[in-house]
Amino acid sequence: MDQRINHLVNWLQMKVKEAGAKGALVGISGGIDSAVVAYLIKRAFPDQSLGVILPINQRVEDQTDAVAVVEKADLNYVGIELTDSYKETYSSIEKKLVEKGDWNEETSQLGGANLQARLRMSTLYAVASNYGYLVVGTDNAAEDYTGYFTKYGDGGVDLVPLIHMRKEEVREMAEYLDVPDTVIRKKPSAELWEGQSDEDEMGITYEAIDAYLLGETISPEDEKRLQALHERTEHKRQVPAGPPKYKGE
Repeated sequence: MDQRINHLVNWLQMKVKEAGAKGALVGISGGIDSAVVAYLIKRAFPDQSLGVILPINQRVEDQTDAVAVVEKADLNYVGIELTDSYKETYSSIEKKLVEKGDWNEETSQLGGANLQARLRMSTLYAVASNYGYLVVGTDNAAEDYTGYFTKYGDGGVDLVPLIHMRKEEVREMAEYLDVPDTVIRKKPSAELWEGQSDEDEMGITYEAIDAYLLGETISPEDEKRLQALHERTEHKRQVPAGPPKYKGE
């Protein structure tokens, strides 16, 4: 595990140097993935790393797991509450689309959740610009394969050190790094809305996804669900598409 951690730390240092940046920051959600990244960037850049806590509909001090992570990692951090910014933006969107007669109530919950993710992304880049840092993402192999991230939201980052790690590997690294136990044991959730969980929303467990990524046999139902998720979200894993270059007559 030491060798794998050193591999990631060295890679982070190399990529930041290549970019001419001064350090790295990560958005801290209180989940296991962002916790591991927090510990990694602290090792890579002891004095030029930052955790950013961005609650919506909560206060910074209510983010007990997130605060526990940065404090135990001894990571410099800043908390920025985005509740007012989110509510003002989304209410303006809703108001205008209702007036236009085009408001879709069925998709409003997911649309609001994706706006939250994109608002956080914009905030992270504004903070990163202030320090001259790169934004480090938290997506792991399971989330990448299923497309379980918001395009240009939590997927809008500069570096993704965990992209080849299954969820179980992230958990093993978290234990080795001595991430707070409450974070390791908590049910994975993007906290998009009250009671939301990753596995419920995806319709498949991380255990099944990890097994599939290892080449193991999983139930036909799980495999069908996983393939559907992968195919439906292919666009998230690609750069924006453009037409072939027009060559004229």
